[in-house]
Amino acid sequence: MSNHPIRVLLVDDHAIARNGVRLMLSTADDIRVDGEACNAQEALQLVMGQEFDVALLDITMPGKNGLELLKQLRSERPKLAVLMLSTYSEDIYAVRALKLGAAGYLIKDAPTTTLVAAVRKAASGGKHVSLALLEKLASLIGGGGDAGHEALSNRELEVFKLIAAGESLVRIGETLHLSPNTVTTYRSRILEKMGLESNAELTRYALEHGII
Repeated sequence: MSNHPIRVLLVDDHAIARNGVRLMLSTADDIRVDGEACNAQEALQLVMGQEFDVALLDITMPGKNGLELLKQLRSERPKLAVLMLSTYSEDIYAVRALKLGAAGYLIKDAPTTTLVAAVRKAASGGKHVSLALLEKLASLIGGGGDAGHEALSNRELEVFKLIAAGESLVRIGETLHLSPNTVTTYRSRILEKMGLESNAELTRYALEHGII
């Protein structure tokens, strides 16, 4: 580890969320927030112009989401450790984030001590993995099989969550910047991949698996 503070980039489209994370990290003398971005485009511009040790990415952002940004950062800045920070439980996104090269996955209500420890671990080349996530990974490796939603692409998962939450196809298109026809296509793929037949079944599945 070098003698400079751990340089952190915060990426979240909500200023209040960024402020909260910044305040939590400010309790550690060896961590410094050197940049903030509200979307993937701003984040990419920052990492191209200056050095960061750790990036903290929100999963859900307008335009390119956190997982898509993670994939691009791992390709273009492989030495940059990336931690995913989300309101969604580990069951939904954590495994796919780790598969894409994330250094860890934290829920936004994680205590300050956990956040600080995760940033330090990521900066030193390690991975922050909770006990619950370790058990999830062990289950998958041991042949427990993927949950139905883990067969979905990142974009399909976004559409699935919005359908299950009761959003109309038009509203989903507006939120994700997709045409209604494209959303309809995604819905058909989701139902086929998950072996379900209706929006009601999607909603029931989402409730049973803690996705909404």
